[in-house]
Amino acid sequence: MDPDSTRQSGGREVTRSDLERAAFGDTPGARDLPAAEDARDHWLRAVTLGGQGRYAAARAELEQLHRLDPDPVLASLAASTEASLLRQLGWHALASTHDGRALALLGAPAVAIADASVQARCDALTGLAADALGCGRFALGFRLLERCGALADQPDPAVWRQRIRWNWVSAEMSLASGDAAGGRRHAAAALDLAADCESIRHQVKSELLLAAAESAGPDPTAATGPARRVLARCAEHGLVPLEWAASMLLGGVQPSAEANDVRDRCESRIAAWGGRFREL
Repeated sequence: MDPDSTRQSGGREVTRSDLERAAFGDTPGARDLPAAEDARDHWLRAVTLGGQGRYAAARAELEQLHRLDPDPVLASLAASTEASLLRQLGWHALASTHDGRALALLGAPAVAIADASVQARCDALTGLAADALGCGRFALGFRLLERCGALADQPDPAVWRQRIRWNWVSAEMSLASGDAAGGRRHAAAALDLAADCESIRHQVKSELLLAAAESAGPDPTAATGPARRVLARCAEHGLVPLEWAASMLLGGVQPSAEANDVRDRCESRIAAWGGRFREL
């Protein structure tokens, strides 16, 4: 192992890949994260902390990132992450400002799909589509997804995350517009794609979307099984925002004191960690 690629943290040797594994791999609940050494490290830490529901800490990482004057692509990814943190809490209109900035930072559309700017562009477009959905602007959301689909539908393995996210938002748009079959199709596609990646967080959210699609079908209680599996994996891996969403879904299709207790516990943790839900 290259000695320059190792660091000490908590008395143990770690590698820079620890941050990648936490953000997009098999350790999403990691608490002993390596300290950031550059702007990308701050972004990976922000992604990880946001997935755990530690919103204040995630925002602090993004603030540190911006102070380092990152390149446009990384700045765009950071803006999309800021938007995601807001959107998770229901602030879709505010999130759209950050997603719009994420897209503007990239300038004219890239030509080469392998270019990292294409990945960032997909993140911005799917984010804007999700923002439009949250604001009730379905036609705009579908147009944005169409723009993103042309970029994400490529054989390049580098866009695995973007293909999954495109299917997530496509599933949500379909369900919100009354197309339960389309929602299930996209959720199932996301789950199939996630099965081939290492990201536990992407696997869990994909199954959550499938549970939501099942809840919109002829037998809403069919969502119970996948929703319970999501709850169990969230508890195992410390994915509090997804655990909260799963508890809300489960409580909707099969009301119980258990689902309410999980919801309340998650809401308390999120509030303590700097998250504020938008009141509807």
